[in-house]
Amino acid sequence: MSAEHAQHSYAHQKDELLSRLRRVEGQVRGIQRMIEEGRYCVDILVQIAAIKSAVHQVGLSILESHTRGCVADALAHQDHGDEKIEELMSVIRQFTRG
Repeated sequence: MSAEHAQHSYAHQKDELLSRLRRVEGQVRGIQRMIEEGRYCVDILVQIAAIKSAVHQVGLSILESHTRGCVADALAHQDHGDEKIEELMSVIRQFTRG
């Protein structure tokens, strides 16, 4: 499955992923308010950690969908499987850099 395809492997999760990202967006706005109000540093840091975790979970979901969909499909059909594995490894390296 190429990057140009309209139907991505995460399509079945689209609503859930968007819902999670909207919650993250709300959390970010909440942190902005906390800073404006001069809230306690530790409370802000706890919220930042929660946002990082939530975004990481969205990334893991998309990464899993890509692996089970695009990569598995390329390997099963012997369609540039080595390229897909290299692409996957590259994105895993980027994703785990922190």
